[in-house]
Amino acid sequence: MSQGRHSCLRPGLLLSRLALVLACVFLLLPILIVIPLSFGDQRYLAFPQNGPSLRHYQALTVDPWLGSILQSLSIAATVALVSTLLAAMFVTGIWLRRRFGTLLTGVVLLPIIVPQVVSAMSFYYLGAQLGLLDSFAGVAFGHLLMVLPYSVITLLVAYNRIDPAMFRAARSLGASVGRAVYDILLPNLRLGLASSFFMAFLMSWDEVVVTLFISGLDVITLPKRIWDGLRYSLDPAIASVSTTMVALTLIVMVARLILAERTERARRLDPDD
Repeated sequence: MSQGRHSCLRPGLLLSRLALVLACVFLLLPILIVIPLSFGDQRYLAFPQNGPSLRHYQALTVDPWLGSILQSLSIAATVALVSTLLAAMFVTGIWLRRRFGTLLTGVVLLPIIVPQVVSAMSFYYLGAQLGLLDSFAGVAFGHLLMVLPYSVITLLVAYNRIDPAMFRAARSLGASVGRAVYDILLPNLRLGLASSFFMAFLMSWDEVVVTLFISGLDVITLPKRIWDGLRYSLDPAIASVSTTMVALTLIVMVARLILAERTERARRLDPDD
């Protein structure tokens, strides 16, 4: 009876796996096509004809592409660090004092609900009033407001895994709030803080809508440089940039997974957990 049931389920299982493979191919095919284009040996965007070449990758080592890469890295690192710190302080405050926590969290998460173009226009008018247009601070501020809600969500999930009784026990034994946060909360939030930083970095690194409204001639991030290259001239270096960005994203994701696995393994081996 069980063999007949398994034989009936086997075709459905095969079809579901086939559908999964086809869906993955459909999603990855546009990305995979860019990879051979990045090794083209022509002055225009084309597949290699006389063998693979690195001429388009060499263009990334000089301006204007190198300047945009460095600007994107500095902005993304700054936004990721500030976003993680602000989210940690905000979530810690809500976790310690839950009054109005739901209301405040809803306010912080508003940028997720509001359409991104509307937020970008708001940043534009605000930046014009404050003199932040086409500046490092202005672009970083716009990215920060868009990224901060996701850092808050990441740390909220991390805080839900912490037993409040441990914090209350530390306080009842005479530890100050700062000491209890340092000894109890931070060790349990390492994975959440790392995840928040990686997510904020990737989102800021890939942000283009807000950047188009705020930046100009002085601050040109890598996504904006790609946008301008696609809009005004089909620069073949775009393929090499896209391949590099995909590779960096995969590296960050793999690093995050390795960190999560090691943290979970250490937690299981910890006898005091």
